[in-house]
Amino acid sequence: MINRIDDISQRALARIAGFGYLIIIVAGIFAEFFVRSALIVPGDATATANNIMISGGLYRIGIAGDLVMLVCDAIVAWALYVLLKPINKNLALLAAIFRLLHATINGINLLNMLFPLFILSGAGYFAGFTVEQLHALVMLFLDAHAYGYVIALAFFGIHCLILGYLILKSQYLPKGLGLLMIAASLGYLIDSFAHILMSNYADYAMIFLPVVAIPAIIAELSFCLWLLFVGIKNRPV
Repeated sequence: MINRIDDISQRALARIAGFGYLIIIVAGIFAEFFVRSALIVPGDATATANNIMISGGLYRIGIAGDLVMLVCDAIVAWALYVLLKPINKNLALLAAIFRLLHATINGINLLNMLFPLFILSGAGYFAGFTVEQLHALVMLFLDAHAYGYVIALAFFGIHCLILGYLILKSQYLPKGLGLLMIAASLGYLIDSFAHILMSNYADYAMIFLPVVAIPAIIAELSFCLWLLFVGIKNRPV
């Protein structure tokens, strides 16, 4: 009877982690590709500012999507820690810490998405700025957000690396998921450091995009679906 209850709790935790991961994936894709990519015009501060003013509601929904994603990150970090601590408690805790650091950095970084709304609000304390200066400030904060996002992904990459190792060492998760997660982690880390180290990163952005996106989408979506539809059975307590 006790084993039966424990099995149910394990499955419930797996479903919680999987459902949280699914929300993160959907919210992240929406915020990045349906909001920021649609409204931000690289190198054109005026067009970007005008897009935000015209589609202010969509812009705010994108920020809300990021916030939902961060809340789910905390829940997923907890659920994965409980599920994986029988493998190696210290490494499971370390993986959770790196995921929470990633969420913390992104949470603070969301301020860079909010500042453009203040700048474009017409508040009196911006009366001394020209329109061009205001638009330049908007672009500055959006660029700062992009770099903050990259920094956060370096911490997430380390989380994925530890997670992949734990999956490989487990007796109740497919080894292939571990290898996919390690591949995703390397993509995140390579891209993050390339952003920081390469002054001409923009010239190679289309090369780095598949290096990050393809392994990440395959690994994280596979792990999410496994947790949701297969779950974890016969896990040691």
